[in-house]
Amino acid sequence: MPRPLRVAIVGAGPAGIYAADALLKSAVAVDPGVSIDLFERMPAPFGLIRYGVAPDHPRIKGIITALHQVLDKPQIRLFGNVDYPNDISLDDLRSFYDGVIFSTGATADRALDIPGIDLDGSHGAADFVSWYDGHPDVPRTWPLEAEKVAVLGVGNVALDVARILAKTAEELLPTEIPPNVHEGLKANKALEVHVFGRRGPAQAKFSPMELRELDHSPNIEVIVDPEDIDYDEGSIATRRGNKQADMVAKTLENWAIRDVGDRPHKLFLHFFESPVEILGEDGKVVGLRTERTALDGTGNVKGTGEFKDWDLGAVYRAVGYLSDELPKLPWDIASGTVPDKAGRVIEESGEHMPSTYVTGWIRRGPVGLIGHTKGDANETVASLIDDHENGRLLTPEAPAPEAVEAFLAERNVRFTTWEGWYRLDAAEKALGEPQGRERVKLVEREDMLDASGA
Repeated sequence: MPRPLRVAIVGAGPAGIYAADALLKSAVAVDPGVSIDLFERMPAPFGLIRYGVAPDHPRIKGIITALHQVLDKPQIRLFGNVDYPNDISLDDLRSFYDGVIFSTGATADRALDIPGIDLDGSHGAADFVSWYDGHPDVPRTWPLEAEKVAVLGVGNVALDVARILAKTAEELLPTEIPPNVHEGLKANKALEVHVFGRRGPAQAKFSPMELRELDHSPNIEVIVDPEDIDYDEGSIATRRGNKQADMVAKTLENWAIRDVGDRPHKLFLHFFESPVEILGEDGKVVGLRTERTALDGTGNVKGTGEFKDWDLGAVYRAVGYLSDELPKLPWDIASGTVPDKAGRVIEESGEHMPSTYVTGWIRRGPVGLIGHTKGDANETVASLIDDHENGRLLTPEAPAPEAVEAFLAERNVRFTTWEGWYRLDAAEKALGEPQGRERVKLVEREDMLDASGA
């Protein structure tokens, strides 16, 4: 009797879970069946939904409900707190599975090469996000002494960072933020947050709903300079062809023409300001120098040679995420991705690396919303199934499901399971209940492992 197709997925964020879902919906799942193991280096699943989405966005966290339904399927197992390649290598995975899909995402900050980027008070947005989301591998404290702060970038991560810096700790207390984050935010001195984009309103990468939410806080006065509302032919074409871009531009226009109110914290959205240098004294950030830009007719911008210095005590760069290089896999340094064709990992020779696949941000870079990730997973899984049906997959030496558990036990790897996630989930909800909160997130890795019964 033929055994089920055995597939390992490295990374249990949305990309990996969507790949598992695509496998479960394929004809192979019916005959001969599939057996899927998800490996996740964190003790808990869900990737950036847990550690990359701002805590005051419970709506986005609702995606977890859909991901839950996939992980509840009996053909799937979760191995949390298992690190690739330290706990399990590519050769190990190939000895247990017919195919291996990497969906490790992107968690580091993309570099911004301007003078002063290494000054004290210059931060990567991804590090700050990890702190306020209670990631176990980052420091428990965060310096929040600056009264005036800059955020570089005009995407949703920049908005999240600006909003968390501009809100009060009490406003964020009803969310799942851990106690150390609440204490840190209580000490936050920021009264002004300045968000800088080098292009115009039509080129901003905010989603309309995220942008409008900025204005819902009773503590944040959102301010847009009327001089920053400008469009060229390329911008007008963008607005006509992209409903979201048009909605964002309309919101910014409405804010630019209204009177400035008296909410205590000011959040400025600046356009046509390109950061050229972070200014420092005694090794610390004291300001930001920008060059005024102007539209060139195509929707792009050129420098005007007009510079301005802004008095600021901290700078956060939110110019994109970058994936970590995966040992034993080919790597494109420029894009921070694994080279592929339709999800098949491609070696330098141009040949497909047998039985090895990628999906999500590690495949196409940190762009697009969660919907794009689904289409990505479907294409990758279609390639894996095609290779299976045409006899191109390697044959594992030990395909029995219990062989993996025995291997991890022998290595003394303390792993969590899907049942363990339910225990951790219950423990976090129990912590929140006395305060009338939905949950309080556990931060320490050991505490997460203990709560999971690892």
